[in-house]
Amino acid sequence: MTIHLYKSRDVWGGVLLIGIGAAAVLIAREYRFGSTLHMGPGYFPIALGTILILFGIYVTVVGIRSRETIQGHCSLRALVLLPLSLVLFAVLIRHAGFLPAVAVLIFVAAAAGKKFKFKEVLVLTAILTVFATILFIFGVGLPYPLLRGF
Repeated sequence: MTIHLYKSRDVWGGVLLIGIGAAAVLIAREYRFGSTLHMGPGYFPIALGTILILFGIYVTVVGIRSRETIQGHCSLRALVLLPLSLVLFAVLIRHAGFLPAVAVLIFVAAAAGKKFKFKEVLVLTAILTVFATILFIFGVGLPYPLLRGF
């Protein structure tokens, strides 16, 4: 009986968590750590990175022990549209403002799904854009203009 580690979603999820945690620790190692009472700029990323690494090890071990494999195939449309939605958000928030950036992010990310229905996604985009604006612009107070040029 062979274990196909490359087909286990838990193993891949654990490896991803370990990688993100290790990157956070490696990047933050140059920062002053401090103590629990007087935290330095490296305290939080190192602590969070370490927790992610430990959690990733746990998820990886569970994935190896369960022997559950990924069923189905990978969606090329999702692999292209999801990162594209993030890139568009980054570009648009700078050049067009918060509202268009969030709307395009939601719409393009929803288009990555198999059951994309234009009218439903349009309504979802409008509702989530209003909610994100209330939460992040008015609630948290992020300093982004709603629309550039207005």
